[in-house]
Amino acid sequence: MPLHLTKIAFRCSSLAELEAWFDGRTPDKRLRTRYLPKRHAEIIGGSLYWIHEHAIIARAAITGFEQRPDGHWDIVLENRLHRVHPRPKRAHQGWRYLEDADAPADLLDGEVVGDAMPGKLVSELAKLGLV
Repeated sequence: MPLHLTKIAFRCSSLAELEAWFDGRTPDKRLRTRYLPKRHAEIIGGSLYWIHEHAIIARAAITGFEQRPDGHWDIVLENRLHRVHPRPKRAHQGWRYLEDADAPADLLDGEVVGDAMPGKLVSELAKLGLV
């Protein structure tokens, strides 16, 4: 089972804005990070799960890691965003590991949940056992 990463969709005001970044014009998207994850070999084939307003809302497949000339690293992502069932997740800096068993399921073809619920609402509903 692959290992995944989570990351805040920093400066992203909505799910639509995040979807627009994954426009399909290039074969991949790249995120710069200062350090190569220690468990990078386990992550290839996994996904980067995006957190927006305190909820995991979407994912993009991780295809590899490449070192940049400045010494930083690129996380290479498939240029396709998959929406997932929203799940509450606290904000954090940088990226964090996410085990496959803890990853939210993708929305099925034709399945619609509308716009992702605000993370605070998902969090409160989860506390009540409703999601």
